[in-house]
Amino acid sequence: MAPRANWKGYLKLSLVSCAVALYPATSSSERVRFHTLNRETGNRVKRQFIDAETGEVVESDEQVKGYEIGKGSFIVMEEEELEAIRIESTHTIDIETFVDRGEVDEIYLDESFYIVPNDEVAYEAFAVIREAMKKTNMVGLGRVVMHRRERLLMLQPRGKGLAATALRYKPEVRKEDAYFDEIPTVKVPTDMLQLAEHILEQKKGHFDPDKFEDRYEDALSTLIKAKRAGKEPPTSPSPKPSNVINLMDALRRSVKGGKGEAAPKSGRTTAKRASAKKKTAKAKRLKKAG
Repeated sequence: MAPRANWKGYLKLSLVSCAVALYPATSSSERVRFHTLNRETGNRVKRQFIDAETGEVVESDEQVKGYEIGKGSFIVMEEEELEAIRIESTHTIDIETFVDRGEVDEIYLDESFYIVPNDEVAYEAFAVIREAMKKTNMVGLGRVVMHRRERLLMLQPRGKGLAATALRYKPEVRKEDAYFDEIPTVKVPTDMLQLAEHILEQKKGHFDPDKFEDRYEDALSTLIKAKRAGKEPPTSPSPKPSNVINLMDALRRSVKGGKGEAAPKSGRTTAKRASAKKKTAKAKRLKKAG
């Protein structure tokens, strides 16, 4: 069954527009999900909204949204008032500007969507916009209203369609200084850096999503199967943290444990050997001269 579109409207580039639909590109439906039960009866429990002052249950038809303007003071927002708010991005994704993909900081990336033409008349205009983006190797920035929130989208060609990634707004991204300022500046010795680089080269590969599985999700599934079959839940030993006493020793052992080329010689070791060779050569020359 095809997923339901999150949004339908128009994709617009200057005076060119076409009908499109926006679908979620990812899904969490395969994850293991739990329900909250009454331990005594085994029945599911349901959540209810309770009036904070009276303690009485408030049914759904009596619930209304409110914006707090002071402690215990709210402005009531009716559904009709919220529905009446209409801005252009409510029904149109207007591509406002184009930028190089490298200019978009990864930390701003949020959830992803697929954009497809929504009727036959839209095919040509959609293809023109997609192919122009491919040729220029740029991504488009536009906005759309979904779930009563305007989202900034980064659009880029993907196969025969477009991929749209929602971007966080600047106030949503915390400044790194608050976290990184207290990290001291450490001068890394050259030989340690060479060993670490060698380890990275040994582990170098290519991104293949098929190689990565949710191991915790797999463990949950195994636990559920065991309990369903009336078996004892499987146990696994807790991983013990490694006690690194000497960083240089840990790096050397990591290199030995990997596969590939031999570990690079540190600068100091190479210099010592070169000095020893010079001394040996000098001693031989003096012996001959004597």
